[in-house]
Amino acid sequence: MSRWEPNARGRLEQAALALYRERGFEQVTVAEIAGRAGLTERTFFRHYADKREVLFAGSAALQESLVTAVAAAPADASPIRAVVAALEGVGGQFDARRELARQRQVVIEANRELRERELVKLATLAGALAEALRERGVAAPAADLAGEVGIALFKVAFVRWVGDDAGPLAAHVRAAFADLRDELR
Repeated sequence: MSRWEPNARGRLEQAALALYRERGFEQVTVAEIAGRAGLTERTFFRHYADKREVLFAGSAALQESLVTAVAAAPADASPIRAVVAALEGVGGQFDARRELARQRQVVIEANRELRERELVKLATLAGALAEALRERGVAAPAADLAGEVGIALFKVAFVRWVGDDAGPLAAHVRAAFADLRDELR
């Protein structure tokens, strides 16, 4: 193996997802992931703390993008509209990686520990959205509700998006929000 290979992180991600899908998350070791990617274990640990992090490494960047987008929403936007705009705005980060998102979802759905980790991630995102709304002057109960509802909309939109070959994630977010509005009428 050479000392430096381009796109090590991407190769590790692809290798891990392939192995997780072939054999199950529990059965795969870091050494096998690194070997499949043509890299060393040391290189793996330079990019990821453990084999779960391959699936959750983008969480901090997603949170930052959502918080930034809520802060940038028009001042007259309602809390839920600010959150929906933020969710639509991050959709582009997902669209180019639809197939990887599908593979990731299959792996997560097949493992209880990973499903729990995904729920923790989503709860953290809801809290971050609520805090961003509070920083905009929204009172705590309304901010909390908008953050939680926003993540519920995201979950519905994401499931539709990974199961659908048509349309960007933002369109699915808009559709989920429209469905919610229709139900509340």
